[in-house]
Amino acid sequence: MSVVKINVLTVPAEQRETLEKRFASRAHAVENSDGFEWFELLRPVEGTDSYLVYTRWRDEESFQAWMEGPMKAAHQGGGAQGGGAQGGDAQGAERPKPAASGSTLWSFEVVQQAAPTNP
Repeated sequence: MSVVKINVLTVPAEQRETLEKRFASRAHAVENSDGFEWFELLRPVEGTDSYLVYTRWRDEESFQAWMEGPMKAAHQGGGAQGGGAQGGDAQGAERPKPAASGSTLWSFEVVQQAAPTNP
């Protein structure tokens, strides 16, 4: 059964645009990962300053393999786009400060799902 990982990022209002640009710059970084099923970056509308980074994986092992490989490299500045999620530089330049001021990872198993019957 699929697993869902939701990274809850606390993002101050003045950093929202920065965070969204950083995600956009690596928009396709996860799509070819083995076991990857879905990604969404959810912007808060009201009542919170937390963004949700929603990913869905075939299984926990697929998520862990991505965390230890491509995601780890991207966050350390070694990603294919030449900069990590934090905006680092593969050539060793000083990394900009993170856009998020906090992060929490939520994990879920999919136990039920539905899709439109008339797509």
